Parts: sequence; structure tokens; C-alpha cells
Amino acid sequence: MGPKKKKKSSGKKKVSKAEQLRLQKEEEERRLKEEEEAQFQAQQEAAARLEKERIEQEQMEKLEAKDQERRESELGELHSLEQKFLSAEQWKTDYRAYGKWEHYLSCDGSPDPTVLQEINTFMSLWREDQNEDIQLVMEKGEQVLNLIEKLQFLLLDTPPSEITEKETVQYQESILELQNLLHQKYNGATEHLLKCQSVPRLEVLDSKELTQHSKDNVEELEEEEKKAREEPSMPTEEEMCSDGRKSAVSFKETSNSIADINETEEEIEKKSEILDVPSQVQHLLTQEEINEKDESITDENIVDLQQFVPVGGVYHIDALQLPPQVKQIKDWSMVEVLNVGLQVYPYPPEEAEDATHPPIQITLRLSDNVMYFEDPVIARWDPAGQQWRTDGISNITYERQAKSITFEMRAFYTIALLQDAHLNMPYQAWELRPTGTDEALLIVTTVFATIQIQIKGNQCMLSSVVVEEKDVLSHVTGKWISPVDLRAVLKKAGVNIFPGAYSHKYVSVNKKAPLAEVRTYQQMALVASAFAFAWSKWNLEAGQEQVVFKESGAAAGVAKPCILQRQTRWKILVLTQYLVSEHLKADSVKDWSLYMFNGQKAQKLKITETSEAFSEELEEDSEFHSTLYHMLKDFASKEAIDKVETASFLFIDVVYQLLLATRVLTYS
Repeated sequence: MGPKKKKKSSGKKKVSKAEQLRLQKEEEERRLKEEEEAQFQAQQEAAARLEKERIEQEQMEKLEAKDQERRESELGELHSLEQKFLSAEQWKTDYRAYGKWEHYLSCDGSPDPTVLQEINTFMSLWREDQNEDIQLVMEKGEQVLNLIEKLQFLLLDTPPSEITEKETVQYQESILELQNLLHQKYNGATEHLLKCQSVPRLEVLDSKELTQHSKDNVEELEEEEKKAREEPSMPTEEEMCSDGRKSAVSFKETSNSIADINETEEEIEKKSEILDVPSQVQHLLTQEEINEKDESITDENIVDLQQFVPVGGVYHIDALQLPPQVKQIKDWSMVEVLNVGLQVYPYPPEEAEDATHPPIQITLRLSDNVMYFEDPVIARWDPAGQQWRTDGISNITYERQAKSITFEMRAFYTIALLQDAHLNMPYQAWELRPTGTDEALLIVTTVFATIQIQIKGNQCMLSSVVVEEKDVLSHVTGKWISPVDLRAVLKKAGVNIFPGAYSHKYVSVNKKAPLAEVRTYQQMALVASAFAFAWSKWNLEAGQEQVVFKESGAAAGVAKPCILQRQTRWKILVLTQYLVSEHLKADSVKDWSLYMFNGQKAQKLKITETSEAFSEELEEDSEFHSTLYHMLKDFASKEAIDKVETASFLFIDVVYQLLLATRVLTYS
């Protein structure tokens, strides 16, 4: 055997302890050196940061000191511009006085609705007038509707300082009395009309629908809409008398309907007991106190009129007993005279209380002059509880394309179609831009519609309402009216972009200091002749938790929320942010800039609409100012400032009224 082979070394060469100690020492030295370098670098960065903050702080202090030095003069200039609001109020006061004088000189026999003696005399004379000719009643009814319109306009347009609480109550009572008298006269004319008709032939078809065949169709009582916001539709009142115990009964609203279906827009005010008041600063300041006292509705069948509003009028649905008919005996016309008025046919019949009675099916054709963005809520009026209720109505079918709605009732009711008043809130976007001398365009985009409102001088015009890329409500567009009338027109049409005192309960918004919000709208209106304002994405992305709620003793402006900071020694003041652009020509397009305003200090922001995150950092070479007007003045052309200074006080007032009515800075 040969010699044994030596085993090969199976591992690395063993490191000696001395070598291990040396390597550990080198590693420790390297670690200490890196720590020293990192510490030194951190110290340098901290020193640089502190130096930068010191420089920025000094710069801020210089800017704030400069702002404080010129604050008094800037507020003085702003006060001079704000005199235009006083001029507008004086003009409107003089205009109202001129209207009363013009009415006095007209001597047309119509009463002054603000004079209690005159309006009472007018109503007494018409109440005693026994002429029930349908044409005469409709003509007189138009005069009554005009009087109601004047009173409603006065309640909306007259500032609190010019109308007493006693006068307000008087106007409201006069409106209700005129509405009641008008309804009474319509009923009398209908009864007179029915007495002159031949008895209609009623036939129950296999489809269980009750229809009417008459040689002489009853004339439809329909008030021609001469003014877009005043006259309601008055469908025919006719008679139906049927036992109906063996089959369901169905009514369809047509020109020869057998149901008494009266639709009156004025009844909305009476039934809901809702009367708008002027959008004054005092109203915004006290709305939270009012809301705290409000009691919540516990019965789910009772309609919450703070959330829902009637749209399209109120329908009075009754079955009427046919009055005694005229009989021809040779050359004589004879009729039994009963001074009992229209007699309602009870349903279910009183003599058969224990019997089972089929429901009454009603089909209503809806007006093309109103918009229902969702299926309307059908409610009946409860005279005992003085409230709208949804019980007693079932099997509701809404045909959107056919614009009709079918439902069943246990009895005959006064009903209304209601819609959520806040469907179009919060707004998705808005923009206000000048289009000419004392002209501007306000665009409000909601989930369902885009509304364009033109402003010119002391009037405004609904330019268009676009729903699903189609123009709608053409009957109210293209007419120059006052801001108060515009609100009434849009609300009547079911397009509500005017938040009320309780709207914040139903719309997710960031609470604002009311007085601060009003001041911002004022300053926006003052410069609206040369600058465009628009919604910013930061308003949505910031959210409620990122709204600056500082509070200052002075009034402030509110617009787009930015970032939340709480300081216990301050009262609430909302920091605002919005897009602004100088806009001198209708076709001019300039870059937008972001501004922030807290009522005492305005600043231009460095960020843009496309920035990744919000920052309060100032734009380079910009300063603080005490007013939005002076902040914009730093970057504006002389032409723009001239347009601001020469803008008509009536134009400024209309812009302010629309901004205050829509509250675009809070509800978007």
C-alpha cells in the first residue's frame, strides 16, 4: 500500500485574534467618522434651515410691517369703493318710491297692495260681485296674481331697515287672503260653467279606467302665462259621481278630465308656510341660532319642508257632484238654484264605512316648464295637522320620458310633487368673468345641470340651463329681470342653486363666519368688472379638516378653504382661496393665479392649480395687503384698475346679490 494522502483544507484560513481586533477597530473608526460627518452635515443643514427661516421670518416681518403701515390708507380706499353699495341701496329705495308714485298717477283703478284699506276694499268688492262668467273671472284673476306678485317681490326685495314687522305680517296675510279669494272665485266660475253643460256619459271600461265621453267638451280653465314667473296653470274642474265599489277608479289629467285638479303655484306658499326673506347679513349671522331652536321631525310620514319643496304647483283633486242642470221647456230655460257652491262627492262613501273600497288611481301629466332631476316625492296636505304627509299614497310610477306620474290614493286629497331642495348642491364648479363694460357671466355647474346667468347693468338674465347636453326651460331664458325675480324663476322651475338658512344641515359644507363670507362677496363684486374668479380644486381636496379656522376680531372674507390651524386665543375666521385672473376682453384668456384672503391679510400663492400639494408659500416678489382689491392691484394693468374704479354701482350690486344668493364660496 502506498502512503496515505493528506486531507485537503476544507475551510478558509483561520483569522487570528489580532487580525479580528484590527478589523473591528477599523470598522469602529469608520462608523465614528460617518457619524461625525452625518452630525456635521445635519448641523450644517439645521444651521442653513434656521438661517433660511430667520431670513424668511425677517422678510415676513418686513412685509407685515409694510402691510400695517399702509393698512389705514388701503382700508380708506376700499371704503371709498364700498360707497357704491350705499349708492345702489339709495337707488333701489328711490326706485321703489317712484313706483308707488307712478302707480298713484296711473289712476287705473287697481289698488296699492301695500295699503291695507285699498286691498281690503278691492277684495270686498270682488267678493260681493256675483258675476261668475269664466272669462271675466280669469281676467280678474290675472289682476289678483299681479297683486300677489307685487307683495311677494316687496317681501323679498325690501331691506329690513325699510319694512316693519307689522308690514311684513300685513303683506303675508294679504297674500293668503288674495289666494283664498282667487280659489273661491275659480270654484264659483267652475260651478257656473258646469250648470250650463249637458250631463256627460260615464263608461267603465274593461281596463277599469273611468273615462268621459261628452259632445260638448268643458272649456279648460287655463291661465295664459304672460309672465314667466307668475301665473299658475289652472286645469279644468269637472264633476264625477261613481260608486266605484266594484272596480278600481282611474283619473287621467287631460283637457276633459273628470277630476277636479287645480294647480296653483301660490298655494305652495300657503301650504308650506315658507316665505323667503332678503338675503341680508343679519340673516346669515342669526341662522345658526335659529337652527339650534329647530325641532327635528320624528314622524317619517311628515315631509321636512326644510329639505323638500313643492315643484310644479299644488293639485286639488276632488270628485264633484254635478249641480242641477238647465232644462229646456219650450222657450224657457229652467234650473234649480242651490246656494251651496261646489259639492264634493265623498269617497269612500259615508254610508258604507265597513265596505272595502278600491283605491283611486291618478295619472298626472307633468309640465314641461319644471325640472324633476329625481323621482318626485308625492305628498298630501293634512288640514288638521297643517303639514304635508306621504302616507295614504301608494303604487307610484314615474315615467321620466313621458313626463307623467301615476299613483293611488285612499281618498281625494290636495297633493304636491316635492323635490329635494339641495339636489344641485354642493356645486361642482363655478366661474364669474366679465364680458364687457358693466357686463359679466356667472356659470354654476352642478351634478345635474349647468346654469349660465348674464349680468348687465342693474339686471340679469338666465342665459341657459343645460341638462344632459340639452337646453331646457326655454320659456324663462333670454329675459332681463332682477336678481330677486331670477331666484323666483329658477326655484319655481325646480332648479334651486340658492342655499337657505337650513341648507347646511343637508349639504356637506365647511362652516364659514357669515360676516366674513359677506365681506368677501362684496370685494369680489367690486373688482368683477375686470377680474374673473373661479372654483379651485383645493376647495375639494383640502376638505373640512383643512380649512383655516382662525378667528380675528375684524370682519373677513371667505372663499376657498385651504389648511386648518387652530389657535385658542383667536376667534373663528376662515382663510380663503380662489382662482383669479385679469379679464379685460370677452375672448381673452390668461393664466389663473391662486390668492388667499383672511379678511385682514391677502396674499398671492406660489402654488398653481396643478401643484401636487397645498402650500401657503408666497409668490415671489409679492407682498401682503389688507384688501383683496389692493392685492390684485399689484399685478393688474392700469386698464383693469380703471375699469374697477369706473364700474357702475348697479352692476356691482347685482353681482354681489347673485354671489350672496348662490354662496358659491361655501357650497362648492
